[in-house]
Amino acid sequence: MTQTPTSTRRWPNGLRALAHRNFRLYFAGQAISILGSWIQQVALAWLVYRLTGSAALLGITAFCGLIPQLLVGPFAGAWIDKHDKKSWLIGVQSAMALQALVLAGLTWSGLINPPLIIAMALLLGVLSSFDAPLRQSLIGSFVGRRDDLPNALALNAMLFNAGRFVGPPVAGLLLGLTSEAACFALNALSFLALIVAILVVRGAPPPRASGSVGEVFREGLFYAWRTWTVKMLILTLVALNLTASAYAVLLPVFAADVFHGDATTLGWLWGAAGCGAFASTVVLATRKALPAVVGAVVAGTAIAALSLLLFAASDWLALALLGMFGVGFGISVCNVGINMLLQSAAPEALRGRIVSFFTSARFGFDALGGLLAGFLASHFGAARTLIGEGLLLLLFVLFLYRRRQRLLAQVVAPEAAGS
Repeated sequence: MTQTPTSTRRWPNGLRALAHRNFRLYFAGQAISILGSWIQQVALAWLVYRLTGSAALLGITAFCGLIPQLLVGPFAGAWIDKHDKKSWLIGVQSAMALQALVLAGLTWSGLINPPLIIAMALLLGVLSSFDAPLRQSLIGSFVGRRDDLPNALALNAMLFNAGRFVGPPVAGLLLGLTSEAACFALNALSFLALIVAILVVRGAPPPRASGSVGEVFREGLFYAWRTWTVKMLILTLVALNLTASAYAVLLPVFAADVFHGDATTLGWLWGAAGCGAFASTVVLATRKALPAVVGAVVAGTAIAALSLLLFAASDWLALALLGMFGVGFGISVCNVGINMLLQSAAPEALRGRIVSFFTSARFGFDALGGLLAGFLASHFGAARTLIGEGLLLLLFVLFLYRRRQRLLAQVVAPEAAGS
């Protein structure tokens, strides 16, 4: 699906990937699809709590939607690299639309119940294990020019974070005017935008890997294991998302017990984190040189650790909001920056597998970190749990900082990265 490079003179540096027709089509379709996904996520959480009043079930549902990324994701990448990515993305998007439609039907008919909700969350998690690597690994072919790939990935992340602003308020409005079933049905329709965009994309498809799925998986695993840069970046993902990302599970506890607030207070905390995440993608979109992205990843990890400590130790809401902004900024700049570095360095034939390793570490350890944080908070308290995790991440920052020069050197000269 590689396209002829397009002149980027008329586009600002931070938007240069949009000069490519295929990426513009993908960007527009993805914007609509992400909005629908956020609407469904909020409506599903509301449905779970309305039916059961159980905060535990909220956590279980979120966990079921993420854990397949850890278990299925790495093998999904091997399958993806063996097949036509464009056709499979259309197929997976169609299956996700069908999942949303079935969820709408079950909710509208009154047949929905907690076991069905968990089953639907697991199904969506499995589909997402294929969807995320498919979309991410195709972005390089949509822009055509390797130099524009980091900008395209930053703009893609910007879409996701913008959806965090727009989606929840829209979902709240729709829930007040209609129902959860209507929100799920709207999400099903939103998938059509990306499906149509992919159908009209022009260009030759990316090369496919040969051999059995097991052989292809082992090839990708061997590449990741022998490439020091990939190992270090994946390790950073694990450390960050196992610790700092756990804040999301404990935010309701802080809103109610520490700041003595309500759902509005929780919304402010979420909004501050979302604002920081959006700001991080704006910063990354303007970074053209990969060494600058390495510096952003190291700095982002440190910002996440320090901001987590600030938030956990504060009983003043204004200071806590500043901490949440920093946590959202640091986590996002690290996750998105690592994705940019991994995809820029990965050979085209291995991209699906490398992206699947990224999504597995990113979302799988986010799910595990949330469960661990909930368990620790029940024994030691929410504040102590986040302080402990912030200190652990700060120790990792020192470990990462001592290796930043090697990371910089191998990003500049990727042919020397294997060791």
